[in-house]
Amino acid sequence: MSLLGIDIGTTGCKAMALSVHGSILGTAHREYDVVRPQPGRAELDSQLVWEKIQEVIRDAAAQTAHDPIEAICVSSMGEAMTPVSRDRKILGNCLLGFDIRGAETTARLAELDPVLFFERSGNVVSTIYGGQKLIWLRDHRPELFEQTYKFLGWADLVAYLLGGDPVTDYSLANRSLFFDLRRQDWSPETLAYVGMPIEKLPGLVQAGTPVGAVSRPIAEQLGLRPGIKIVMGAHDQCVNAVGAGVLRPGTAAYGLGTYFCITPVYDSIPRADMMIRSKLNVEHHALPGLYVSFYYNLTGGALLKWFRDTFSSAERAAAQAKGIDVYDQLLAEMPSEPTELLVLPHFAPTGPPYYDDNPNGLITGLTLETTRGEFLKGLLEGAIYYFRAGLVRLAEAGIVIQECRVSGGAARSDAWLQIMADILGRPLSRPTITEAGSLGAAILAGVGGGVYGSAEQAVSALVKVEKVIEPEPRRQGLYDERFARYGLLYPFARQLSGNAKS
Repeated sequence: MSLLGIDIGTTGCKAMALSVHGSILGTAHREYDVVRPQPGRAELDSQLVWEKIQEVIRDAAAQTAHDPIEAICVSSMGEAMTPVSRDRKILGNCLLGFDIRGAETTARLAELDPVLFFERSGNVVSTIYGGQKLIWLRDHRPELFEQTYKFLGWADLVAYLLGGDPVTDYSLANRSLFFDLRRQDWSPETLAYVGMPIEKLPGLVQAGTPVGAVSRPIAEQLGLRPGIKIVMGAHDQCVNAVGAGVLRPGTAAYGLGTYFCITPVYDSIPRADMMIRSKLNVEHHALPGLYVSFYYNLTGGALLKWFRDTFSSAERAAAQAKGIDVYDQLLAEMPSEPTELLVLPHFAPTGPPYYDDNPNGLITGLTLETTRGEFLKGLLEGAIYYFRAGLVRLAEAGIVIQECRVSGGAARSDAWLQIMADILGRPLSRPTITEAGSLGAAILAGVGGGVYGSAEQAVSALVKVEKVIEPEPRRQGLYDERFARYGLLYPFARQLSGNAKS
């Protein structure tokens, strides 16, 4: 007996088949490109992505011949919603969160009382959410809007196309701005205000709920047994937290991929004014009775990749020829001590609290004696200072984090994790399986499919901590002093760029 977890992102999808005892039986991965029909617009070809998802399901399932799949679950990006017909056909592309369409509706929502809207939705109004894009479709593509049976997020869409019910979970519903956090239902007030018909939206269920079974025609296409249980998934950051074993207040998932995101878990909704001050959201966790927030920056692993491509092209080519990882080689050049550099890691649009769409990175302390290793370490230090500031803001809102569980590509680097632990002043626990999105989906599949009696039992069986990285007290003290100066960088960078607010 095995479980299949699928993780769908903006530029690729993954599948992991896992035995009920935690052994990885099979994996698969496919990539796809963002479609940009005009400046400011960003879509996914939903039909193409569905084809890629079928390929990873087929490939992973083929590796489970002696351990047949019992249940399937999907983790997916939020915001992007695809129009589908009643007979389970894709009718058009999905609009991504960073697509600018829907700005008029965003402006209308911003006119509402921010505290009352936050109390209802758990969100500060922003262009990234998916609901405004649906209103744009209503106004600019009325024929498609009228033909649409439901608009489904990716976890919902895959479940539906496999044969499940047209439903979504609370976390993905939250990414529309149309959801009522406390009622756990669509908000009639918000829907009436923007003119969105509720019948175009999916039903609502708790993540981990069985929502149907894989249909016989689809099972035959994908090499699956008919009748495999389909379990409702959730927003990828929530599922990633489950896959990292983050199930209780005081713990947080720290996703270390192309961009970094801290996802703390707590059991009561914080005060709206404190959350609004730092532009933090509240969202249901993938597990009942818990909530999460997201503190993220688009400059994470992307910063290391930029350094590699810009300053280390010769080393990269040589490493490829030898079949070794150039990142290990570059990270080995870093000094053991904290650097004298201070870096504002705003090399790409930022998350909370600034949501700066016109970012400017800043590097101070460079001299003719600065080595390449020091330069690299300074960049990585700056990326982590951003999140130390986030821990302060979260604590001010009553969300205190004692332990972080790491996941993603950068989680395999002890050198980088030590910098993180020293700057954050907290231990970092690394699970054996760092692909937490697919693993978290498999855990939900196991719980919803009846393989495990609870999420705690599933995590106990499937999530094992491989290593704990503790802060080194002396270096932590040095970073405390540097962090005090880090807070001066953003206002200064705004002044230099001419973007300082009056």
